[in-house]
Amino acid sequence: MLLRVERRMVPHVPWTLVAVTLAIAVLGIWNLASASRPPHTPLWTRQTVNLAVGLVAAMGVCFLDTRFLQRMAYPFYGTCLGLLLLLRVVGHRAKGEASWLALGPLRMEPAEFMKVALLLALARSFHDHPRRPEEPHGLAELWRPVLLALGAAALVLPDLGNTMMILLTAGTVLLFAKLKRGLLVAGVVVLVSLSAVVWNDYVRDPSDGHRTVIRNVLKRHQSARIAGWLSPDSDLRGSGYHAAQSKIAVGSGGFLGKGWRQGTQTGLFFLPEQHTDFIFSVWAEEHGFLACLLLLVLYGLMFTTALGVSFQARDRFGAFVCVGVAAMLFWQVFENIGMVVGLLPVTGITLPLMSYGGSSMVSVLLSLGLVANVAMRRHLF
Repeated sequence: MLLRVERRMVPHVPWTLVAVTLAIAVLGIWNLASASRPPHTPLWTRQTVNLAVGLVAAMGVCFLDTRFLQRMAYPFYGTCLGLLLLLRVVGHRAKGEASWLALGPLRMEPAEFMKVALLLALARSFHDHPRRPEEPHGLAELWRPVLLALGAAALVLPDLGNTMMILLTAGTVLLFAKLKRGLLVAGVVVLVSLSAVVWNDYVRDPSDGHRTVIRNVLKRHQSARIAGWLSPDSDLRGSGYHAAQSKIAVGSGGFLGKGWRQGTQTGLFFLPEQHTDFIFSVWAEEHGFLACLLLLVLYGLMFTTALGVSFQARDRFGAFVCVGVAAMLFWQVFENIGMVVGLLPVTGITLPLMSYGGSSMVSVLLSLGLVANVAMRRHLF
């Protein structure tokens, strides 16, 4: 049965998750009304439409039968792979990269939906090949989920930010599945070795004196961002401009902020990409430390609620879905806030439910709808 709705599902709706999601989304729209003030288009009105579409999609996912979601996990993953391949042929190019598929007036970012498809595919893989809780997974059992993750990451490249999110989410799910100690040690060694290769692959560019990475590893602008992160004051008008302006905005907000639409970095448009990647900088400048703490508490409730649902799930599929959603959202929040305060390099990751973007909004709400689906069915037998 495609849809399964029963009266006894209603008491198990995760109302905490619903309330937190709506609170963050509403705060995000309010924040966008300041970040996208004239002369820019008032993007907050479009974001309101994105929120409405995402909520409808999330409600639809809530009422889908779990067995149908399991059956559709691999087809959905394959569809997203196809869209990523199509992106390389007819993708809309922006800032030198093809990240969007243009469908008339609409644009879709397949990488955002690939993150949801991957966590469904990983959950299906671990559900179809169960092991006893005390028995860790070895390399022979992990080739499917590893192949799923690497396939998604390979096609999302050269989008470094979403590639990182895919690998971090997959890595968290694998840790949740419990790995053999030797395999875990080998994985750490491989990661350290790859990091050393990338680090030692830096060469001096005689044209501008900045350290760049050989083209086979990272693109020029990506390596420049890493160089700017390692040496923040070396190129404040170039690779370090985004991070420098963001830190000024965050720091100038103080304890209580300057007030809504009173931010100078935001109002004078010194802050780049202030409606997408650096939306948290707008929030920090105008509302201050206490409001930032409130936002972090809301995100923390979102993560812990999703994890709590995973521990009460009726099957492995639901448990792995919830862990995957919690991991995906956690790493996005961690990377976005880390980059806007200068602790991490700029990678172009949006802040869930706060940054402007239809694909990001809908995909995040779809993933949270999956968590609600698992919660509402954990007592059905």
